[in-house]
Amino acid sequence: MSDMRSLWRVGPDVDLGAIDPRSTPGLPGRKVTGDDPKLWARAEVERIGAELATQQEMLFAQATVEPQLGRSVLLVLQAMDCGGKDGAIKRVAGTMDPLGLQIKAFGPPTPEELQHDFLWRIRKALPPAGYVGVFNRSHYEDVLVVRVNELAPESVWRPRYKKINDFERKLAGAGTTVVKVMLHISRAEQRERLMQRLVNPDKHWKFNPADLDARAKWDDYQAAYTEALATCNTDDAPWYVLPADRKWYRDWALAHLLRATFTDLKLTYPQADYDVTAQRSRLEADG
Repeated sequence: MSDMRSLWRVGPDVDLGAIDPRSTPGLPGRKVTGDDPKLWARAEVERIGAELATQQEMLFAQATVEPQLGRSVLLVLQAMDCGGKDGAIKRVAGTMDPLGLQIKAFGPPTPEELQHDFLWRIRKALPPAGYVGVFNRSHYEDVLVVRVNELAPESVWRPRYKKINDFERKLAGAGTTVVKVMLHISRAEQRERLMQRLVNPDKHWKFNPADLDARAKWDDYQAAYTEALATCNTDDAPWYVLPADRKWYRDWALAHLLRATFTDLKLTYPQADYDVTAQRSRLEADG
């Protein structure tokens, strides 16, 4: 299937209210998927996942053999609470070799982190050459949570947009491909997922009463996300919004997005710097 990133790439006039979280843009019709698009999409994620694993191996091999050509990929995942970040990481990023993955979840800053610039802890978590890094939440918390909860005045958080754009531009220039994804769920879907955590004792540990406090500020968060998406959507580090009420579609779309990202890198396995025939002969003689 052709590159579908344009379906999810945000524009300068992004309007989250106009994006239906239950929609499935790009999904083929039933002539392709059959009567159960959910099962079809899950099978496709497994198939594409095998391609992602190969691409990641080439990324790692190239950085190992030719460090001067080494690149990395950084996937930034943002969402409202219960947006599906953990599930997307497990089902899509999880198709790749865990030895080549570097996953970092960002919670509230620690006392040490608060003593530094807001990007300090982000820089420490960046993936080295050859790795795929995944941020579960990110530096965008500092223009989302900080803004909505008034943890700092506007004179502090607003200049961070420019700092983020400068930071991401330098990352891209240094060989890191940055892909930013907002998993877009509806308020109704969030309520259902929160309720599931409360009615299932095995999920109680995942519930945080503070999630309801954040939910009460839903409109404020939507406004904060809208400005962050519009202001920090650049060719160096584009933003994509994936409708995420349907988990199976979310995973299918993310798999396509990552495959297209790898395709742009035009990765190949490095050529051997030794005489392969001679080494095979040595090994055969050692039988």
